[in-house]
Amino acid sequence: MSGSHINPKTISLSNDEKLVLVGNLGTMLSSGISIIESVESLAEDAKGNLLAILHALKADLEQGLQVYESLGQFPRVFDPVTISIIKAAEESGTLDKVLKDLRDTLIKDMEFRDKIKGAMMYPMFILFIFFFVLVGMLYGIIPKIGGVFKSLRIPLPFVTKVLIAMSDFLVNNTLITILGAVLIIGSLLLIYKIKKKLILKVLFGFPIISTLVRDIDLTRFTRSMSLLLLSGIPITSAIELSKDVVVKPQVKDAIEDGYQAVLQGGKFSSGIGRKGKLFPGILRKMIEVGEKSGSLDKSLQDASDFLDYQTSKKIKEMTTLLEPLMLVMVAVLVGGMMLAIVAPIYGLISSIGSR
Repeated sequence: MSGSHINPKTISLSNDEKLVLVGNLGTMLSSGISIIESVESLAEDAKGNLLAILHALKADLEQGLQVYESLGQFPRVFDPVTISIIKAAEESGTLDKVLKDLRDTLIKDMEFRDKIKGAMMYPMFILFIFFFVLVGMLYGIIPKIGGVFKSLRIPLPFVTKVLIAMSDFLVNNTLITILGAVLIIGSLLLIYKIKKKLILKVLFGFPIISTLVRDIDLTRFTRSMSLLLLSGIPITSAIELSKDVVVKPQVKDAIEDGYQAVLQGGKFSSGIGRKGKLFPGILRKMIEVGEKSGSLDKSLQDASDFLDYQTSKKIKEMTTLLEPLMLVMVAVLVGGMMLAIVAPIYGLISSIGSR
């Protein structure tokens, strides 16, 4: 990278910063401002990594490099799909328009990701609350009650004995417990990193999760491919680039079938249909209509909007169903723990009353 000492492979941007860069650059180019003047203007208010990218872009442009060549040196910011779109736009002289399309796509993608993250936040919050209550009881309540039970030497239920044993271990071995937890979490993260494909394959095998991941994959695939085709990229290159945004192997295989069908002179819609109902019927039909009418880019755009709506609806339904289930689960677990504490006390009171 010309004129800069930073390592472009380590640079990253938040989604908001990326949106500012792409959106504002597109707006300024549409106003007739030259690319170098636009970059200089954006750099005036930028800071951090965004400023570093703008400085590098300006230096590269002054040395005759294309925008896509400069931005392509930042792989953690601009994926191959985005770089290919910018390259095609520069070659066709439509960089301002394509940057606006990229901005709109980024906004949709951010909204889509926020919906997924929002759906995951509630279960994580409930689990955190349960963990906090569990640790609080094991450290604060059970040691005191356990001491009373031990001094009275009364018979205790098995669950109560287990809770007291856990509490004693945690209180007497706090440092070991913390180190053990860190070790276990670190080991799980390492195993996930090494066996990521296998773990995801098992996870994606669960019926509800499998369908949801497929819909997310199809939403991202149709959105990426639509943008690539709108930029003037050939369908074969668009398919090859777009399939990299997919994480579910079965969906990637179906896309590969469609790619092979196109290479053989056939239709993409007929190729993806070989995997049965992996691609929803309405999606295959929309793609087929787009191929027949010569407006596949528009059909895929409509398909991505439809899939976005359908997936968001499923996520909302799952969250709505999960909320009461999580609350019931936590209530049962906490209630069971309280019962394990109260039952011996009730038994003790009953035995004293019977005397």
